[in-house]
Amino acid sequence: MDVINVVCAVIFNELGEVLACLRSAAQSHAGKWEFPGGKVESGENPADALVREISEELACAIVVGESLPVVEHCYPGCSIRLMPYRCRIIEGCEPSALEHAELRWIPLKDCLLLDWAEADVPIWEDLLA
Repeated sequence: MDVINVVCAVIFNELGEVLACLRSAAQSHAGKWEFPGGKVESGENPADALVREISEELACAIVVGESLPVVEHCYPGCSIRLMPYRCRIIEGCEPSALEHAELRWIPLKDCLLLDWAEADVPIWEDLLA
């Protein structure tokens, strides 16, 4: 089974809350929460892919910071390598839910209250550790 390279942004606001995105009914894993991001295209640098994906999904610009531990996860029918990065939104940019059903800023400790996509769980567990 091929491994799909995926990037995601762990975006914090000035209150220390993290941006969680609810997958829409049109997406796989509908109704699950995730960190925003998407597939890395062939020959694309992961950080560049993340900037592109956030622009497409949230209509805002980010600065990509440190990489976090990579998550390898097997879903039925596909295996992903999820590469998370700490990011910040460029001042004056407000994220919009162009592809998601909902966006929510939540305190990191409240991540446990949401129903997350399985591959995203190790990311916030690592952040809480």
